[in-house]
Amino acid sequence: MSTAARTKGLTYKDAGVDIDAGDEVVDRIKPILRRTYGPRVLGRHGGFAGMFRLDFNEKLFKRNYKEPVLVACTDGVGTKVMLAAERRIFDTVGIDCVAMNVNDLIVQGAEPLIFLDYLGLSKLDPKDTTAMIEGVARGCEIAGCALIGGECAEMPGIYKPGDFDIAGFCVGVVELDRAIDPMRVKKGDVVIGLESSGVHSNGYTLVRRIIADAKLDLDATYEELGPVWGAEPLWKLLLEPTRIYAKPIVRLLASYKKKRVVSGMAHITGGGLPGNVCRALPKTLDAVIDKRAWTPHPVFPFLQAHGGVDEDEMFRVFNMGIGYTLIVRPDFADGVIAKLRKYGEHPHVIGRIDKGTGEVRWG
Repeated sequence: MSTAARTKGLTYKDAGVDIDAGDEVVDRIKPILRRTYGPRVLGRHGGFAGMFRLDFNEKLFKRNYKEPVLVACTDGVGTKVMLAAERRIFDTVGIDCVAMNVNDLIVQGAEPLIFLDYLGLSKLDPKDTTAMIEGVARGCEIAGCALIGGECAEMPGIYKPGDFDIAGFCVGVVELDRAIDPMRVKKGDVVIGLESSGVHSNGYTLVRRIIADAKLDLDATYEELGPVWGAEPLWKLLLEPTRIYAKPIVRLLASYKKKRVVSGMAHITGGGLPGNVCRALPKTLDAVIDKRAWTPHPVFPFLQAHGGVDEDEMFRVFNMGIGYTLIVRPDFADGVIAKLRKYGEHPHVIGRIDKGTGEVRWG
C-alpha cells in the first residue's frame, strides 16, 4: 500500500486533538462563566478576547477611581495538580489557581477585576475540563472578579495521558494614592496573620516526597490529624483549596476611606513567613514574629513528623497555618481585627515591626 493510501483521511482527532470536544467545552462553560459576570463585562461568549468596562458610569461602579493603576499577576498551582490528576479531582485546583493570583494582587491594595485561565491537557475530556473551569469560576465568585476568557490546549505530545496543568492571569485596579507601599511601614506597627486552610498551593514536591518515603496511604484516615481532619482521607486534606482573602481585604481597605491604617501586606506562599513578610518591609526594619501566637494547622506537624523535616525548613517551605499577613498601625490593630472577624477571617497578632535590615526574625 502506498504512503498516500495509508494516510488518506487522517484527521486532527486521529493525531490526538479533538476539535469537537473543545467546542463542547465552550458550550458547557457558557453558564459557568456568566455567573462571574457583572455589568462591566462586555462582548459575547466564545469571542477572541474578553472585554471589561473602565469608563466613568455611576450606574456600573460602586466607586470610581480618580487615578486608577492597573495591577496584574500570573501564577499556577504547581505540583499539587499531580495529586489532583491522580485522584481525578479537578474542580479544587481551579479555586487554587484563582487564589494564587488574587491573593498576590490584593497585596498591592488592588481590587481584582478580571481573570483568565490556561489549561494544558493530554486529552480534552468535556466533563473533566468543565469541572476544572467550574472550579476556576467558583474561585472567581469567591474573589469577586469576572472570568472573561481562557484557553484549553490539548497537547498529547507534551502531556502524558491523564496529566494536566493549570495557570491563570488576573488584572485588578487600585487608586494611585491608596497603593500599598513598604516605605510606609514604621517601627511599632503590628503584624496580623490570617489563618490558612492547610498547605494551600506551595511545597507539594516536598509533600509528595514525604508521602512516598513514609509510605502514607492517601485513602487512609489518621487520628493524629485531630477530630475533624482525622475523620477524612488524607488526599482530601491535601487537596483542600487555597483560601481566597480578596473580599475581606478589599472590604477592609475600603472601610478606611481617609486613614491608611494598613501599611503593608504579604501573601504567604513559597518561602513561608520568612520569605514573604520581608517583601513588605523597607530595608531598615524587621518583622519580629512570635511562633507561639497561633496554632499551626494539623497538617504541618503531621508532615513534619512523618518526613523528619527540621522546623526551620518547615517554616521556609510552608505557610504553617498563616496564609496572609497585614502590617497595621498599632492604634488601629484592635479595630482591624474586629473587622476581619466580622468578615469571616480568623486573625491573630503574630508579631511587631522593629529596627533591622528588612528581614523576618523569630521573637
